[in-house]
Amino acid sequence: MSNTDIAGAWDAHARWYQGRANLPTDVVHYGGDIGTEADFRLCGDVKGKRVLELGCGGAQCSIAFAKQGAIAIGVDFSAEQLAHARQLADQEGVKVELHESDVADLAFIRADTIDLAFSACALNYVEDLNRVFRQVHRVLKPHAALVFSLPHPAYDMIDDDAEVPLLIRRSYFDRSPIDYEWNGIQFTDFHHTIADLYMSLHRASFLVDVMIEPEPLPSGPRSEFWREPFRYLPRTLIVRARKEGN
Repeated sequence: MSNTDIAGAWDAHARWYQGRANLPTDVVHYGGDIGTEADFRLCGDVKGKRVLELGCGGAQCSIAFAKQGAIAIGVDFSAEQLAHARQLADQEGVKVELHESDVADLAFIRADTIDLAFSACALNYVEDLNRVFRQVHRVLKPHAALVFSLPHPAYDMIDDDAEVPLLIRRSYFDRSPIDYEWNGIQFTDFHHTIADLYMSLHRASFLVDVMIEPEPLPSGPRSEFWREPFRYLPRTLIVRARKEGN
């Protein structure tokens, strides 16, 4: 699936998704039905800092960063998602700098100028994470952090429409694209094992210092996208890595 295909899928899906996801704009989130930045505290104090969000979608996290005093910059493939983001930022009374771009195309940002890079549930749409991590490394200041979440690689193994006991549908080591329909729209996810993610970060000169497999919140309310298998397998993987070298 090309970047154009991803953008087209999200252009078609944006209105439906944003109408149902109910994502917060007062706190940075990492995914549905798990804790937020208020629980994990991975990003630190962002007041006065330049924060780059990759795959910002409706920019709810960028808006939350801006409310904390950050200079927020959001990048996304989808024009429709960014249109929603602009409207939402206006409604919330904050400024977010938004760019329609491949998340690995960060030429508009000078080297060593970003204090924090962040991404929530977007890097699964990227096949070549090596390129993304190299570009993020270029724009981050020395020792600054990249904090991201994405669907947990182990969750790709199961059929989450099946009843318990869970059924394995594919090998953990199968790195072929995962094609599926969501709201009648064709999407493709790219499966990266935990070792793949670690080695991509290592090659790009990042040092991984945090990795979290969050359990679902013990009580509701549950999101629109809740599935019972979330109780048995981690749905989300969260990673923090810091820039090393030049």
